[in-house]
Amino acid sequence: MTGPRLPRPRGPVSAALLAALRGSDTGFPRLPADAYADDPQLALYVLYELHYRGFEGVPDDREWDPRLLTLRAGLEDRFLCALRADAPVGASDTAEDALDELQLEPVGAADGSLSHFLRDHGTLGHVREYAALRSLYHLKEADPHAWVIPRLYGRAKAAMAAVEFDEFGAGRPDEIHARLFVGLMTDLGLDTSYGHYLDAAPAEALATVNLMSLLGLHRALRGALVGHFATVEVTSSPASRRLAQALGRLDAGAAAVRFYTEHVEADAVHEQVVRHEVVAGLLADEPWLESDVVFGIRATGHLEDRLAARLLPAWRDGGSALRADRARTLRTPLRSAAGFPPARGDGRPGT
Repeated sequence: MTGPRLPRPRGPVSAALLAALRGSDTGFPRLPADAYADDPQLALYVLYELHYRGFEGVPDDREWDPRLLTLRAGLEDRFLCALRADAPVGASDTAEDALDELQLEPVGAADGSLSHFLRDHGTLGHVREYAALRSLYHLKEADPHAWVIPRLYGRAKAAMAAVEFDEFGAGRPDEIHARLFVGLMTDLGLDTSYGHYLDAAPAEALATVNLMSLLGLHRALRGALVGHFATVEVTSSPASRRLAQALGRLDAGAAAVRFYTEHVEADAVHEQVVRHEVVAGLLADEPWLESDVVFGIRATGHLEDRLAARLLPAWRDGGSALRADRARTLRTPLRSAAGFPPARGDGRPGT
């Protein structure tokens, strides 16, 4: 299977990386101070994609190129330092308390919630933008989390494998969650090509995907990856219910609605398995990883909050949350040139 095309650069680091992947390696510049910025986040995303499907025209053996791995390590160190500073963990913090906090909805929390906004105010343009950005993960859903399975033991391993089995369709190719997301995108008139919307995605969207890859690729961060996965499963069912309601209200299509209704049912079960078997099993075997689990939970929430802070003001102001040079990508609902059906409704971002 051919990988996607390489994206456009967003700064000196990503420009040098993309040149190197095209065979013009002239060295890498100093890394930027802001680990959350577009340039380092794009560079990390591209480096991580070498471990997934790669890119068109890039040899597979570049996945383990020592110079690229050195660049990746530097970018990861800065990203991790920023996350640890912004999502601190106290000495007495427990995974149980952190997971309990995820189930609480403080007064006013809905004001910063993407799923609440889309359910109550979202237009077809909003849900198309949201789906386009989430496609960077959902078209490889569960893949980053699968890396943790060989790093777990006994009870935690068995439970994690059981949940991942469901994510991958429980043996039925048409039920693979990534495949179900293709149906959602088709109903919304979006291009379903893997990585198609990378150039349109702001740094905040890239960071949410990069976190999964960062935690999944490092055995030392296995506890944080379990914390990330637990966060996804605990928060998924109520958010998916709201998103299904949004898509139903907009008459987005049966496949679009089904993707989220499937997650309402599946993740309600997964939440209990992950909490009581994966997390509890991991900490029974390796109790010293508790702070890492909490860090994974909090880092996930921090990056999701940053993404919401990027998307919601743009949508409330009647604009697009996509990168400015790519915002026109979703302004028309018709993508007949790509062979996709027209979306239902006006298809425009904004309220």
